[in-house]
Amino acid sequence: MSSHEQQAQTLVEALPYIQKFTGKTIVVKYGGNAMVSDTLRRSVMSDIVLLNLVGIRVVVVHGGGPEISAMLKMIGHESKFVDGLRYTDATTMDIVQSVLCGKVNKDLVAQLNRLGGRAIGLCGMDGQLFQAVRLDEKYGLVGRITGVDPTPVEDAIQSGRIPIVATVAQGMDADTAYNINADTAAARLAEALKAEKLILLTDVRGLLRDPGDEDTLIHVVRTQEVPELVEQGIITGGMIPKMECCVDAIAGGVERVHILDGRIPHSILIELLSDRGIGTMLKREDMT
Repeated sequence: MSSHEQQAQTLVEALPYIQKFTGKTIVVKYGGNAMVSDTLRRSVMSDIVLLNLVGIRVVVVHGGGPEISAMLKMIGHESKFVDGLRYTDATTMDIVQSVLCGKVNKDLVAQLNRLGGRAIGLCGMDGQLFQAVRLDEKYGLVGRITGVDPTPVEDAIQSGRIPIVATVAQGMDADTAYNINADTAAARLAEALKAEKLILLTDVRGLLRDPGDEDTLIHVVRTQEVPELVEQGIITGGMIPKMECCVDAIAGGVERVHILDGRIPHSILIELLSDRGIGTMLKREDMT
């Protein structure tokens, strides 16, 4: 088959998926290596522009751990972690807010715009998009989301823009911003938007039966299977809170959640618009 025929075949294969998802909302949580590598970042951004152009309502939620760590190092402030969460004192919170809502967010907006998208940057304080209270003293200014007002995101979507959301929340119990987990923020926003899909870009293939063997990828997990998979030691470490976010999103009405390898160029397009699922998909037990 010639390369032109292959290209045509790819488009034909994508057509039913485009028809299925056009007009629907998809939330993409963007982080990890896909943010750090220029090539992967461009591939993710071009995927998002393409999805938007075929009528899919895409919302991007991002973190920025490496950039925060780099800036803290630059000012000579040590990064500390408690139970896998960044300990956030007042200085760290200032840096988190400056880096996430400022540099990282606006860089992503600019890159999407350069690729032909119409992006707009938001953070959790805009219109009290993410409302939070302190999670626990031992983590410092880390927040637990208590409410989501998706109005600023919906307004952006209605005006034909691609919202890029930084995961900093408005404090409801104190005059402060809070650092919030990007997976949780994306899941809660997906619920509030009644999204069709939530996509979590990670630095792993998905959920593996054997962490040392990428051929043991579990393609489909039903939410009821998650506790058993934790018990068996298949879901461990940082994958436990990620899976809990996925289960909560589905319980909140999101149709499907995909854990995708952000190290694979165009993983979003491959997962959404082709017959080849490349990550782990979570769905409700009673769904076909």
